[in-house]
Amino acid sequence: MSHEILNPKNWRPAKGYANGIAASGRLVFCGGLIGWNAAQEFETDDFLGQVAQTLRNIVAVLAEGGAGPEHLVRLTWYVTDKKEYLARLKELGAAYREIIGRHYPAMALVQVVALVEDRAKVEIEATAVVPEQK
Repeated sequence: MSHEILNPKNWRPAKGYANGIAASGRLVFCGGLIGWNAAQEFETDDFLGQVAQTLRNIVAVLAEGGAGPEHLVRLTWYVTDKKEYLARLKELGAAYREIIGRHYPAMALVQVVALVEDRAKVEIEATAVVPEQK
């Protein structure tokens, strides 16, 4: 494993994310990715559909850098509607596990007024650390 989950002993464990991660290795950074396809076209205006596409886009960019979802150490989510995010957590969790797996890096979620692409409902930045080959 290329990283260590950081959770102070007297803290309740985080569910669905990590409070902190310590890692060493090759860094792979994904810019803010959104839920459009490789041709930069939106296939849906559904929040969950855009989240799933965004996560698939992250996996594709990670692969270009020799990384996989298991190497993620940080995700920063920007959403235009916090209430929709919270209302669809169960579905969101299922989509996340299907695409990323049961790997939960350090995460932050921020509600924003808008994203640069008007149809975008979510944008996610990702950081991964690939272990050094020994």
